[in-house]
Formats: sequence, C-alpha cells, structure tokens
Amino acid sequence: MIDKSVASPEEAVAGIGDSATIMIGGFGSAGQPTMLIDALIAQGARDLTIINNNAGNGEIGLAALLKAGRVRKMICSFPRQVDSQIFDDLYRRGKVELELVPQGNLAARIQAAGSGLGAVFTPTGFGTPLAEGKETREIDGRHYVLEYPLKADFALIKAHKGDRWGNLVYRKAARNFGPIMATAAAVTIAEVSRLVALGELDPENVVTPGIFVQRVVSLETLSDAARSA
Repeated sequence: MIDKSVASPEEAVAGIGDSATIMIGGFGSAGQPTMLIDALIAQGARDLTIINNNAGNGEIGLAALLKAGRVRKMICSFPRQVDSQIFDDLYRRGKVELELVPQGNLAARIQAAGSGLGAVFTPTGFGTPLAEGKETREIDGRHYVLEYPLKADFALIKAHKGDRWGNLVYRKAARNFGPIMATAAAVTIAEVSRLVALGELDPENVVTPGIFVQRVVSLETLSDAARSA
C-alpha cells in the first residue's frame, strides 16, 4: 500500500544533510512551508544552499533559518525587502553568498530541471552584469543568454490539501513555485493543511501528481494530536 504520509515534521525532514541544496516554496509568506522550515532548523543541517523567490521576511520561516546560521548561499530573485533585515545583515557581514536570478529566469531554470532540459536561452539579463561570463547567442535577431537548470536535493513546499499518495492541490496565490519545485528535486516534502482520503481530490484539480512527492505531513493531523495530548 502506498502511503507517503509521515507523522511529524521531524520525520518529514529526516535525512536532509549538511551542504544540501533545498528549494523552498513561497512568494514572501504566501505558500511558505513554515512548519517544515522550523523542523529543519531543529534538525541542524548546515551549509545549505537555498533556492527561493526571496530571502526571508521578518524573523520567521526562511528568515529564521538564515538567522540560525544554517544557510551558506541564497539563490533568489528578491533578496531585499522592507523586512529582510536578517539577510541584509548577514550579506553585509559576508556570512551568506547570493546568486541573484531574475524571477522569470528562476522559474524557467527550475522548469528546465523538471523537464530534463540541458539549458535554456532567455533574453532576460542580456547586456547586464547578470550575463557576465555566460554564453550568449543571437536568435532571429534577438539576443539571448544561456542559463542552466536549477536542481535540488530536496524541495520543501506547502499545499492546501493532499492525499497519502502525495497528490496535491493548492490555495490561490500560495501555489506559486511549489508545483515546479516538486518536479526539480530528488525528494519533495509537502506540508499540507489537510490530508484527505484517496478519491476525495478531484483528479481534474490535482496540480502536483503524487509521482513528484515523496513525503506528506498534515498540519491538521498535528493539531488534532496536540488537542488530544
């Protein structure tokens, strides 16, 4: 019987080792798997490379992971925001590396990894410092930059509902990078608001098929366990 559900966030992040490359879903706080990030902080893995849209908000979730000193490198589109003080301080002190990737390129490179492509040509970044040292090409009169896929050892994502096979549906903007990150990681771990019975999810509404997901942990199950403890 296929059952990818696990009992706790700690079990979900087991096996993530030092120097791992991890994709973390979320557009700011929307769709960020905060419970899994907290478990990763407690687990202790260090020297991580994190791929995310931004570099943390306030002092929770990804910002807390950075504050704990676990991140060696950030690959993201928007490292600086009004509440990115944790990353700002670490970067100024040389405690974290940054690879800045335009948002469209970030999505395209993740999609390339999930699709098994060797590389993609994109016009974004041509003629700027972001293209320095990279191959460029003129195609049909337009200039392009060669970008390589972004792969990860693990992806931590958040979904609205999931079943024990790992099929996932998302809630509105919380969907963001989760679906493509799930295709580009060796192990995808999903934090879901509700774990539902097989057959309850309409197949037409499933965004991430279970073939791309290895572990699922439910916030609702954990809440029920806490109330009964």
